[in-house]
Amino acid sequence: MSFDFDTLVDRRRTASLKWDFCERVLGVSGVIPMWVADMDFPAPPVVTEALRARAAHAVYGYPLVPASFWSAAAGWFERRQGWAVRPDQMSLIPGVVPGLNLCVKAFTRPGDKIVIQTPVYHPFYSSIENNGRRIVKNPLSFQGGRFVMNLGAGEPWSDPRTRMLILCSPHNPVGRVWSREELGALAEACAARDLVVIADEIHGDLTLPGRRFVPFASLSPAAAARTVTLTAPSKTFNLAGLGTALAVASNPRLKGPFDAQIQSSGLTIGNVFGLAACEAAYAGGDAWLDELLAYIDGNAAFTRDFFAARVPAIKFLPPEGTYLGLLDCRELGLDPRELNDFFLRKAKVYFDPGPRFGEELRGYQRINLGCPRALLEEGLERIARAAEILPGL
Repeated sequence: MSFDFDTLVDRRRTASLKWDFCERVLGVSGVIPMWVADMDFPAPPVVTEALRARAAHAVYGYPLVPASFWSAAAGWFERRQGWAVRPDQMSLIPGVVPGLNLCVKAFTRPGDKIVIQTPVYHPFYSSIENNGRRIVKNPLSFQGGRFVMNLGAGEPWSDPRTRMLILCSPHNPVGRVWSREELGALAEACAARDLVVIADEIHGDLTLPGRRFVPFASLSPAAAARTVTLTAPSKTFNLAGLGTALAVASNPRLKGPFDAQIQSSGLTIGNVFGLAACEAAYAGGDAWLDELLAYIDGNAAFTRDFFAARVPAIKFLPPEGTYLGLLDCRELGLDPRELNDFFLRKAKVYFDPGPRFGEELRGYQRINLGCPRALLEEGLERIARAAEILPGL
């Protein structure tokens, strides 16, 4: 490989949410954190170089968004995703989660219902409930070793107060990269019910070998006309702390109200360093990303083989996309609190508890594979050693 994904950068006591949370908040030291979707790899050299150049200027006043930023983003979408996007269809936002909240306020009213496909990224729940809207769960089904959409008729879909669906694609935490056929069926269901679709596609570029990511808005002009896409290079290139993301809407009837929410929320100024980093990543991050995806795929294979050989009671569900996998721990016979305690205090490894994403994942944990192989191996070895003392294993 041309890029180094094996060297571990020490992030302890750097005010890192991922690395300092367990000690500062949970009071447990010496833990390997494999939870929040934040990789332990340095950003691509092209990004670091762009940040150094911007920092050297030494004046960090209010920025305008340069035309080169929009061009880099549009070029990336066309090159990597086969999706034609014009600069005038994009809006700058500080993050996908703020974008979710802006969409909820722009396209629904208090008391309206919004469909989410559970289990799902937990800010989906809060963006709905904190804004006085109501959640409609359309749970995924587990069939043939993977999660699939459930698009059958039913009351949650037919209620006239249901106005919107928030799509997670690729899906966090189940790791599905939805096929064109699955997304097409969803588009038909949303058209039949006249739902606005908010497509969270922040993991779209993290599609592992053998899969193809399809932007929802690229399905057809009709699908694009009802869609606002929220995306960012932050997960792809590990830039989450730079607070820069994009919303894409080709329909002026959606883009207008969304941009009005940006204005009324006072979110009109970008981050000087975020703009520089994201433009650099979109303009020149291809080779780095290609090697990252191969490395993550190797981490997934290592994790699969490890549990199969060493702790077969834990079943690993590898992702098709994202760097996040699921651990099915139900055979351990522990209730959710005991399971969390086992990993955190016995194994000294911290994961995201499955129920954080929905009760459908009771007995599961979400594992972050975005780390050097040696750290992953040490975390899994800790689990294997701790599992030796569990009764019945």
